[in-house]
Amino acid sequence: MEDQLSQVFAALADPTRRDIVARLTAADATVNELAEPYNVSLQAVSKHLRVLEDAGLVTRTREAQRRPAHLEAEVFDLMTQWIERYRQRAERRYRRLDHVLAEMDGRSDTHSNPEGNAS
Repeated sequence: MEDQLSQVFAALADPTRRDIVARLTAADATVNELAEPYNVSLQAVSKHLRVLEDAGLVTRTREAQRRPAHLEAEVFDLMTQWIERYRQRAERRYRRLDHVLAEMDGRSDTHSNPEGNAS
């Protein structure tokens, strides 16, 4: 697949994988522990974990006989930055629209500009 951001969004498009990520926010867990609440095979849960690993959301380590999955929370920073960029852009557009509507309505605020900053 393309870039990591695309892989992360694609990995999280599946509700089971989102649930696995949510459970890993509480604590690391093995495939057996992660599979407990689902009515699917261990193999299916392993496949979900592999998709999450490929996206960089999860790593697996070895602790004696256990091989717990660990959530790599810093990957969410990548998503947050991407979302925040477009959230800010949309917010600026709404502020400009509010400004235009206020001017049309004759109630223009002369102390602010369309970007929402004091002038």
